[in-house]
Amino acid sequence: MTQKATRRKATDAFAGKRHDVDVLVIGGGPAGTWAAISAAARGARVVLADKGYCGTSGATAPSGTAVWYVPDDGEARERAKASRFEMGGRLAEHEWMDRVLDQTWDNIQQLADWGYPFPVDELGQSQRTSVQGPEYMRLMRKRVKESGARILDHSPALELLVDDEGTVAGATGVNRQTGETWQVRAGAVVIATGGCAFLSRALGCNVLTGDGQLMAAEAGAELSGMEFSNAYGLGPAFASVTKSMFYKWATFYDEAGQKIEGAGSARGRGVIARELSTGKVFGCLDQADEQVRAWMRTAQPNFFLPFDRLGIDPFTQHFPVTLRLEGTVRGTGGLHVTGDDCATSVAGLYAAGDAATRELICGGFTGGGSHNAAWAMSSGFWAGAGAATFAKDHRRAPSAARYHTGGVTLQETAGQADIDSAQIVRAVQDEVFPFERNWWRSADRLDDSLRRLDTLWTRLRASAPVRNAQDAVRAREAAAMLATARWMYRSARQRTETRGMHRRVEYTTTDDTQHHRLLSGGLDEVWVRKHPVAAPPTQKLVLQGVAA
Repeated sequence: MTQKATRRKATDAFAGKRHDVDVLVIGGGPAGTWAAISAAARGARVVLADKGYCGTSGATAPSGTAVWYVPDDGEARERAKASRFEMGGRLAEHEWMDRVLDQTWDNIQQLADWGYPFPVDELGQSQRTSVQGPEYMRLMRKRVKESGARILDHSPALELLVDDEGTVAGATGVNRQTGETWQVRAGAVVIATGGCAFLSRALGCNVLTGDGQLMAAEAGAELSGMEFSNAYGLGPAFASVTKSMFYKWATFYDEAGQKIEGAGSARGRGVIARELSTGKVFGCLDQADEQVRAWMRTAQPNFFLPFDRLGIDPFTQHFPVTLRLEGTVRGTGGLHVTGDDCATSVAGLYAAGDAATRELICGGFTGGGSHNAAWAMSSGFWAGAGAATFAKDHRRAPSAARYHTGGVTLQETAGQADIDSAQIVRAVQDEVFPFERNWWRSADRLDDSLRRLDTLWTRLRASAPVRNAQDAVRAREAAAMLATARWMYRSARQRTETRGMHRRVEYTTTDDTQHHRLLSGGLDEVWVRKHPVAAPPTQKLVLQGVAA
């Protein structure tokens, strides 16, 4: 069945509340808010639809994050680029890294001009290498409203709309509080819905279930780097906080209280994962002196809330730790962008932030918070501008026909079985959470998981559509997680090497003949194909002071 065959004509009879605008932004985190502001600045009428409450939902809002903010002074930026280039398997592209560093520099200055309270050091210099999520997103919501854009809070999108030519022309969704459906008819759409963390309870990530990628794929969009999706966040076993910077001052212990050698090294996550496969692991921030401890409390106050509630002193007492899958949120895979304006492979559709691939600046290894924050600012800015320009150049009549693209869980089928979203979510988690399946990958286990995931997709595809608007949100989340897992593992199956965060137990080294990206897509039949990486410039990167 082709994707076009699944499309149904959109009518006003069941549209609920309708909005006619130039640009629809789906997602209200940093990338989405920058996109809305950028589009509005170019004269576009903008609606931003957020699954939660714009300014408080998503991975950035509840915590602080570093920013890849580097002055353009000689070797500083070359060193900044080199810091992830090798780790990412040399898949990052220098032109994109330069563009992001330039745009992030400008956007951080814009934040300062808007009144963001950057701290000042003892010399009176503004310190701009990090932002506090609550203050940052509160300001961004304010600026979106001041730009003239309209915000639809608690309004997850369910599917995209396209016109007769397959150009994206809006979306439909539901208000989670009222149950009322909505339809936005737009000249262009920006997907800024974040990545997929598979409901692992990582801080701020339980709204990040891959919804935007599913909607985009139903419209025909391609993804890239989905094999680089096995990022796990380190944190207390009793809390959702996976901010891991402070663990540089930690020592890790087994259940007998013996120090686990290598757990605090650069490859420490792998050591911890192996220990967790057979028993418990405990941490203690016992390498931090008094000055560092005081700084930690100021830099990341929410890190300590779970400890304080339980009466645990993390600097002197051992506490259990775990690794939570953060998937494509901290991984680098996402929607493939085809131009400087972050356009996707589908006309009228743009991608920004964690919803888009970050291979362009990180390659195959996580950029953590800093690179992701810079990418969100930059790609959001470009995507919003690109969408506004596209909408202006491709105006269509409000009465022009639109078609629904949503299939699984939304489209009428001959199936009679009801959808059990919770059961589907658990089944997907059983395949992607285990370290022995996802941290360390092998052909036999990838094939084993894919057989079950494909069977689950076939069953879900044949199920009766959900009738309740609220149930539709959960069903689409489950479908998006399932689709993401299949794109991940099919891409991982084809990359027969170890590169970046992708680890194959039977191929432990990097294969120079596989220096390419892997694009993927499809729904009923998932496909994967090679895509070249842009050639590097003639100048050499400076790696730790040594020319590479």
